[in-house]
Amino acid sequence: MKRNSKMSSQKDIRYLNPPTAEAKKKKYCRFKKSGIKYIDYKDPDFLLKFVNEQGKLLPRRLTGTSLKFQRKVATAVKRSRHLALMPYVADLMK
Repeated sequence: MKRNSKMSSQKDIRYLNPPTAEAKKKKYCRFKKSGIKYIDYKDPDFLLKFVNEQGKLLPRRLTGTSLKFQRKVATAVKRSRHLALMPYVADLMK
């Protein structure tokens, strides 16, 4: 018995969307790159870059921030919220 060679050939595999080989942009920690050591909690305009429209902190996988600085960003955002420089919750902050 011979097997049908069409069943297992690579040319017959079809995808809904063809696979693309896009070069993803390398994420980097902007604090390490620019040499920032202290994140100022009194600068809400800068901290808004790390918060989404609803006022939630953006995760590291989206911002590219290292763990050390992500913790510092979180602390700075929480401090500025406590001093009412930034809102805790907002509808479309940006």
